[in-house]
Amino acid sequence: MANLPLENMQVSDSIFYGLDEPYILTAAQLEFYQQNQFIKLKEVLQEEALMFFNKCITETVSRLDKASIPLAERSTYGKAFIQQFNLWREHAEIKKLVFSKRLAGIAASLMQVEKVRLYHDQALFKEPGGGITPWHADQYYWPLSTDKTITAWIPLQHTPLEMGPLEFSAGSNKITEGRDLKISDESEEMIQQRLKVTDFRHVVEPFDAGEVSFHSGWVFHRAGANRSKEIRKVMTIIYMDQLMTLKEPENENQRRDWKAWCPDATIGNVIDTPLNPVI
Repeated sequence: MANLPLENMQVSDSIFYGLDEPYILTAAQLEFYQQNQFIKLKEVLQEEALMFFNKCITETVSRLDKASIPLAERSTYGKAFIQQFNLWREHAEIKKLVFSKRLAGIAASLMQVEKVRLYHDQALFKEPGGGITPWHADQYYWPLSTDKTITAWIPLQHTPLEMGPLEFSAGSNKITEGRDLKISDESEEMIQQRLKVTDFRHVVEPFDAGEVSFHSGWVFHRAGANRSKEIRKVMTIIYMDQLMTLKEPENENQRRDWKAWCPDATIGNVIDTPLNPVI
């Protein structure tokens, strides 16, 4: 596991101590998540920790990113973000964030499960001028047998509307139309049209520094273009119920995910592999 230099930054124990401190959810917050299948929570991470992980993750993404295609020549998916996966395997300090008991505890409480297992993490960096992230449901990509899945979306800076924060269609996990669509121009158009004739509330708000959102695998969401002059830096962690089993993949993306994120798992059995520890 590589460790990159973090020049001019003091690493205090308090940064990592806070990662394992419980974040107590209220009954109202738990009910909100059950109704809407997403929630935004303030002050999940302290400013010192956010600054540290911003630098740490940025340096790791820069080292790993080999993209050379100009932004204007990329597909809609490619314009949406620079994407790097499983950074916990690349840097010991990033692993401390991904394995945070604070974040995992929130995820378990929201999903109403005893413990969570890691599916994988990914950094999503939307460049200045980067395009929209089309409407989609994450679980289209996952060969997972139940809906007990959740993603922590962690902006690494204050994220105003012009940077393209997440937009949620609250409670849209009830819709099955569009679940078979990958992130694309087609998913943006078709899901948007379907959502227009529903009563599901669309929520798009800025994120304060340290604010983190959590959303379920089947809730539809998107993100706007980055109209700012700064990179919108986000770290995400995908969790699943510790008892999650692998299902027979239903599309090529699910087959790729199986080989990439849980290659030692077998269909019908709990996804208990070295890449998918219980947190």
